[in-house]
Amino acid sequence: MMTYIERLTVARLALEGLSVGDAFGDNFFIHADIAQAMIHSRALPKPVWLFTDDTNMALSVYHVLHQHHDILQDELATSFSHHYDPARGYGPAMHRVLSQIASGDSWKEVATRLFDGQGSYGNGAAMRVAPIGAYFYDNLEKVSELARKSAEITHAHPEGIAGAIAIAVAAGVACRLHSKTAPTRAEFIDMIVPFVPDSEVKTGIRRARDIQSNVVEHVIGMIGNGYHMSAQDTVPFALWCAGESLSDYENALWLTASGLGDVDTNCAIVGGIVAVYVGYDGIPSEWIQYRGPLPQWAFS
Repeated sequence: MMTYIERLTVARLALEGLSVGDAFGDNFFIHADIAQAMIHSRALPKPVWLFTDDTNMALSVYHVLHQHHDILQDELATSFSHHYDPARGYGPAMHRVLSQIASGDSWKEVATRLFDGQGSYGNGAAMRVAPIGAYFYDNLEKVSELARKSAEITHAHPEGIAGAIAIAVAAGVACRLHSKTAPTRAEFIDMIVPFVPDSEVKTGIRRARDIQSNVVEHVIGMIGNGYHMSAQDTVPFALWCAGESLSDYENALWLTASGLGDVDTNCAIVGGIVAVYVGYDGIPSEWIQYRGPLPQWAFS
C-alpha cells in the first residue's frame, strides 16, 4: 500500500512532465514552416518557456489532491476560478465558465449551460488530469471515477468526460509499468480502452491503436491532431504519441510537437503520461530549467 507522500510524489511527477510538455509545446504556435524546421532539427526554443492554462488547471488538480487526498468537486471548482489567469491562454468558453464560477454561480449550472446545454467536449478536461491517474494508479476504477468528477466541473459533455478518463487511465497504466519493459503502442492502448466509455473518443483511441503507419502526417489524417481542440481529435493522437515513445520523454515530445495542431495541449498530455513511466531522471533537466519554477500555492 502506497503512503500519501508516495502518491503525492508520483502525482507531482505527472505534473512536472505535463507542465514541461505544455510550456515546450507552446513555443510552436508560430509559422508552420518555421516550427517544422525547428522540430526537424530538434532546435530547442529559447527560454523562458511559459506554461499555459493546461498547467494552471493541472496545478489546481494537484493542489486538491494534496489537500484532500481526493477530488472534491466544489474545492476543485473554487481553485480553478481562484487561480484563473486570463494571460495563460484559456479558451473563450473557459473564460466565461471560470468568471461565472468566481462570481458565485454553481459550477454544475455553468458547465451544463455551455453550447446550448450540451456541455463542452473540448480537450481541457483531458489536458489537466494526469496527476489523478498517477496518484491512484493502483486502482484504475477509482482513477476513472475521479477523472469523471474532475471533468464535470467544466466539461459536461460525454466526449469531454471520456477524454479525461482515457488520459487519467493512461497515466495510471504508465505508472504501473514503471521499471518494466515498455509495451508496444497497441499493448499500451489495449490496457486503457476497457475503462473508456463508449464514445467517439473511444473509437478514435481504437483507431490509434490499430494504425499501421508511423508517419505522423498519415496518422493525423486518420485521427486528428487537436486542431479542433476537441477531446475527439486530441486524445487519440496523444495516446498514439505516448504509445509510440513511452520510454523516451524527449523523443515523445518532439514526436508530439511534429504533429502541430493544439501543440501545447498535445505535449502537456503526452508529457504527463510519459513522465510517470520514465521517472524524474527521464525528463531533461535543461527542459525543466527552461520552463522555470511552478507557483508554490499548489504545493501547500
